[in-house]
Amino acid sequence: MLKSVSASLFLLFLLSHGCSNGGNAPSSPLKYRAAGSEPEKIAVYEAWFGHPRHISSGYSSHDPAILTEQIHQAQTDGISAFVVDWYGDREPFIDASYADMQRIAAKNHFHVAMMYDESDSEDDATDEAIADFTQFHDTYLSSHSPGHQAYLTYQGRPLIFIFPKGGHTDWSKVRALVDKWNPAPFLIDENLPAGNSAADFDGFYAWINPGQKGWAADGSNWGRQYLADFYETMKTKYPDKIIVGGAWAHFNDAKASWGLNRHISDRGGQTYSDTLNFWRTELPKDQPPPFLLVETWNDYEEGSAIERCIPSCNAPSDASAVTSPSITTVAAQSKP
Repeated sequence: MLKSVSASLFLLFLLSHGCSNGGNAPSSPLKYRAAGSEPEKIAVYEAWFGHPRHISSGYSSHDPAILTEQIHQAQTDGISAFVVDWYGDREPFIDASYADMQRIAAKNHFHVAMMYDESDSEDDATDEAIADFTQFHDTYLSSHSPGHQAYLTYQGRPLIFIFPKGGHTDWSKVRALVDKWNPAPFLIDENLPAGNSAADFDGFYAWINPGQKGWAADGSNWGRQYLADFYETMKTKYPDKIIVGGAWAHFNDAKASWGLNRHISDRGGQTYSDTLNFWRTELPKDQPPPFLLVETWNDYEEGSAIERCIPSCNAPSDASAVTSPSITTVAAQSKP
């Protein structure tokens, strides 16, 4: 999922926002906070396995038994929802996977949300987004949609995440469309606001990023400065927006056809622990963010999956370990 964003763009983005100021800037209380003392932990889910264009994970995203087992495994790790990468009718295979996931989630007291993978078309990205959002609403969010009660909400409103691509979508027009829904969704975009984009979105999520120093050959740049900048900027400049923290265990895109040899080391499980808890160093203790997004549950092509390294997440960070069709067997072997 990082194929559309180069390391140089990451650096330009971060430099344009500056570094963390160490928490010295005054800030207003956060408008949106977790219901309890901890953010709700959710995870990005890739629903393309079994399609010939992607590497083999040892299972099909169309297998109801696998989806059920994945949900149960996620629940044991405290994950309450899968945020499923979705492309509209551009990817019928993934759309069918999403339908199965929402239906099965409803039966297992689990939640599901959509991460809209933006079209990179320069000419009709906005029209495509409007058509896709309309399709999604009518198919999955209406009161007649199978499993609609499983959709992830906050304060009674659905959450829709955006994964940007070409940057050609006029989100103000999409915003005008979804504001007519009842209830209107919260739109959550990636990274910090750029330009005038803050007005189009209700919140922002942190995404896997090594920070200003860039990708280290040994994977040691795991994202400390990036997360510090993200939380500090959101707290001081956008306290009226929903903050969705980011957490990751490792990253290695060597197995991806679009890979750029980018790597973040698992550091013996420390990367996952550090990113999961980093919000505590930047945000007030009594104002935890509503959500923490684990990136990812099962992206084996970019080596960010935690699925088979729970509970320690001290597993190889590339796809070389993806050999068994049984989630239960591999997960059990990972236990200490």
